[in-house]
Amino acid sequence: MENSLSSDVDGLWQIVKAELAGEEMPAFVAEKIEVELSAGSYTVRFAGEVSDSGIYTLDVSSDPKAMYLTGVEGANAGRMIPAIYQLVRDRLRICYGLDGAAPAAFATHTGQNLYLATYRRKL
Repeated sequence: MENSLSSDVDGLWQIVKAELAGEEMPAFVAEKIEVELSAGSYTVRFAGEVSDSGIYTLDVSSDPKAMYLTGVEGANAGRMIPAIYQLVRDRLRICYGLDGAAPAAFATHTGQNLYLATYRRKL
């Protein structure tokens, strides 16, 4: 696992689209969410207010690449959330296993506790 202080995913990201368990997030909600990844730390803001923060590590040797988030404050404090991610130019796609199980694909379906988000780099 990569624990370096910076990575290609570091930056400020705005949600373009997202879905939870097969249900698409309304655009008016998605446009209020941004994620900042920086030197192994993450911060989620909703309408400018911090709603979740913690640390993350990457496993760039896996296919697909893996991300492990550990909540420190906010909605996911004390939880470890495995995820897979894909970075292509200014787009970052992450599928989070909200039930603690690592996702196998970039897709969600009814009855699965998976959250799939596509982000556009802001900074």
